[in-house]
Amino acid sequence: MTDRVPGGEAPRDEHGYEAVRERVAVACRVLAVTGLVEHVLGHVSARVGAERLLVRGRGPRERGLAFTVVDDVQEVDLDGRRTDDSSADGWAPPNELPLHTEILRARPDVTAVVHAHPPAVVAASVAGLPWLPLVGSYDIPAARLARDGIPVWPRSALIRRRDLAAPMTASLGDRPVVVLRGHGLVTVGTGAPADAVATAVTLALAVNSLAKMTLSVAATGAPLHPVSDDDLAELPDLGPSFTTTTMWHHLQARATHEGPRTPLR
Repeated sequence: MTDRVPGGEAPRDEHGYEAVRERVAVACRVLAVTGLVEHVLGHVSARVGAERLLVRGRGPRERGLAFTVVDDVQEVDLDGRRTDDSSADGWAPPNELPLHTEILRARPDVTAVVHAHPPAVVAASVAGLPWLPLVGSYDIPAARLARDGIPVWPRSALIRRRDLAAPMTASLGDRPVVVLRGHGLVTVGTGAPADAVATAVTLALAVNSLAKMTLSVAATGAPLHPVSDDDLAELPDLGPSFTTTTMWHHLQARATHEGPRTPLR
């Protein structure tokens, strides 16, 4: 089944569209069960058109990300307007929607955005600790991210306006992650939207793993030394089938078994 979408774009595959909505909802539950978010803060989006996205918002019966259902995920345009012109249910996009939309405007390759508040990432950023590849094979995705550079946006502001989102997006640049000092992080994924959501979530987990290790080592008083270039060169790119697909199956299972039993629909 297909439906004509706004803006004269091609008809959408309704089955695939609903699969992306469900993926965003599950991703929010994963953020909660893994401790990347607390309570009601944090959100996930997926691009479903050149100027349209699905995003986790909040309604009158908000219970937090652990209890996210598919109806919490609705479509808006890049200016935050509901594309179905309906607001009767009280649903509203997150205050920090510009965080998502400015990235989507600046990066046509990006098809998913995750914003989370991992306490370890917040603590490491406030302490001004460097994002170094302290470990190698222990966490290859984290080591590769640190080796290639993890940018930091130095402000702790709530990113609810485009004039704040623009410099944050500039700090992100062409990287898949940016740390927001004293605030959290933003990760992005590319490719098919459902796969991109999974990628952005697993990247957030990798940065959180690195933050925890950095804080643990710093707490001993030992200096922070990256692993050698020779060892970094030996770290393979494990590919999306392992780093994303396999990890996503694990995370989805955790959300199912460790999270609330609230049905997604």
